[in-house]
Amino acid sequence: ESSSIYSFNEAKLEMWDEPMRKTVNSWREGTGKSGKIFSSRYIGSMVGDVHRTLLYGGVFGYPADNENPIGKLRLLYEAAPMSFIMEQAGGISTTGMQRVM
Repeated sequence: ESSSIYSFNEAKLEMWDEPMRKTVNSWREGTGKSGKIFSSRYIGSMVGDVHRTLLYGGVFGYPADNENPIGKLRLLYEAAPMSFIMEQAGGISTTGMQRVM
């Protein structure tokens, strides 16, 4: 709630569904619910991006796109372990429709 950092691979922005594009654009423009302008910090390594999110707050995402309509993160090796850590730290982790855990 107090952070204004998001971490998404924006190279695929045009391939995301419309609600996801609108959300990220509203963060960039400061027209989202918080009214804050968010800054993008994408390393390209999920562990590094999640680590920064744990330290400073914010949002990490790897949205589905035209090439990967159900997303690309693997549940066993990526999504579940990071979701467990995020939830234990007081955050949330969703598929966009339901909790990962």
